[in-house]
Amino acid sequence: MLNRRQILATLKATAIAGLMPGMARAADKIAIDNESVLLVIDVQNCFLPGGSLAVKDGDQVVPVINRIAKSFVNVVMTQDWHTVGHVSFASSHSGKKPFEVIDLSYGKQVLWPDHCVQGTEGAALSKDLNIPQAELILRKGFHKDVDSYSAFTEADGKTSTGLAKYLEARGLRRVFVAGLATDFCVAWSALDARKAGFETYVIEDACRGIDTQGSLAKAWADMDKAGVKRIQSSDIAA
Repeated sequence: MLNRRQILATLKATAIAGLMPGMARAADKIAIDNESVLLVIDVQNCFLPGGSLAVKDGDQVVPVINRIAKSFVNVVMTQDWHTVGHVSFASSHSGKKPFEVIDLSYGKQVLWPDHCVQGTEGAALSKDLNIPQAELILRKGFHKDVDSYSAFTEADGKTSTGLAKYLEARGLRRVFVAGLATDFCVAWSALDARKAGFETYVIEDACRGIDTQGSLAKAWADMDKAGVKRIQSSDIAA
């Protein structure tokens, strides 16, 4: 039989074990430091409700992004910035419809409704974004003959936007990605961030996807394989 001292020791150990799950959750919070950057992808009017390429519930990412951005000293935002008649527009290809896929010199290209044309209201960032500390707005997709989902590399896989070198020059090593859309510009940016050697996180509830022809599931699978970490905004320490 256990004596009184052994019983008390057992009870104490049990009590400590009961506390451990909560302590582990607290320890699992991700602290944002000066080597971390929040990359806010394409939160633009064309991708919000009422836009020409609206992402379902796209507006719901805005309050989440505004909240988590308060934890970041370093924030970079991107804008799709297409020319009139851009190669990615279905209207630029006779007889083609939005969401059809064609072959271009650099590979498969999904054709989209006209969107984010330079200087238009649709290309503007959401007026509800409140991130005054954002130090850079990077425009992409402005070359007429090649699309640019990723914030790092255009769709030809070789033309750099210069973002990786910028982050490296600033001493930024951890990239947290949020915005629109999960299965295209967010995923491509996250994958290229990993290729460039950054520790990379995608904040799932700060993103929304288009999900055409299974694209969302494929994007998550590709990101997981590449070592991108899938987190929620609640995982970030306030």
